[in-house]
Amino acid sequence: MSRVSVQLYSVRDLFSEQPGNTLRRLAEIGFTQVEPYGVVQNAEVLKGLGQYGLTAPTAHARLIGEDQHEVFAIAKECGIGVVIDPFVGPDQWRDEKDIAATAEAINGAAKVAAEYGVTVGYHNHWWEMEKINGRTAFEVFADQLDPEVVLEVDTYWATAGGEDAAALLGRLGDRVRAIHVKDGGLATDATGQVPAGQGSVPIENVLNAAGDALWVVEFDQFDGDIFDGIKQSYEFLGEVRR
Repeated sequence: MSRVSVQLYSVRDLFSEQPGNTLRRLAEIGFTQVEPYGVVQNAEVLKGLGQYGLTAPTAHARLIGEDQHEVFAIAKECGIGVVIDPFVGPDQWRDEKDIAATAEAINGAAKVAAEYGVTVGYHNHWWEMEKINGRTAFEVFADQLDPEVVLEVDTYWATAGGEDAAALLGRLGDRVRAIHVKDGGLATDATGQVPAGQGSVPIENVLNAAGDALWVVEFDQFDGDIFDGIKQSYEFLGEVRR
């Protein structure tokens, strides 16, 4: 299932303690792709992904206010094609001027990334679903991005924020390069997350609306064996694709 990846934040504690064993276990589930976080902090491990049969087409790294040249240089060395800024806090999505400033900063990062042959993206939480003149702040933001900037839609957080995630994907169209696939009871504190297909997110509708976007399995929290939860999500996605 080369269309499927997994966000390493899901296994962050284990990954920080035993990175090689963690990557090996994900590969044993069937993953050939992962989505790292902390590109700079985890650079040495990411340079060795190939020994586990893994690649990282996308990764998360904070970009605004950071040394972008360092991030993108490491991304290039690791074969990461898209670096996604995962977080701009909720206070920045309530006013059009603040949204415009964030878009300008991301566009600026994209220009730096282009020097390294890397693409920049942005990932949402629930607060970007707040309405600005009847539209989500996320869409107001997307309208101001340069064409080369892509989006990663976290479909759980979009749903938790009150949006129909499938409809949102339809409106954003091919700007969406990847989606986060996760499920649960939609608590914004991330409690109650469950394997894909077992919660309140209309996962199959989301996947049908996602076009050619990469499916990235993620858990922010999980009460149980995280590898078992990830495996259940992986197997669910395999059944959906048949």
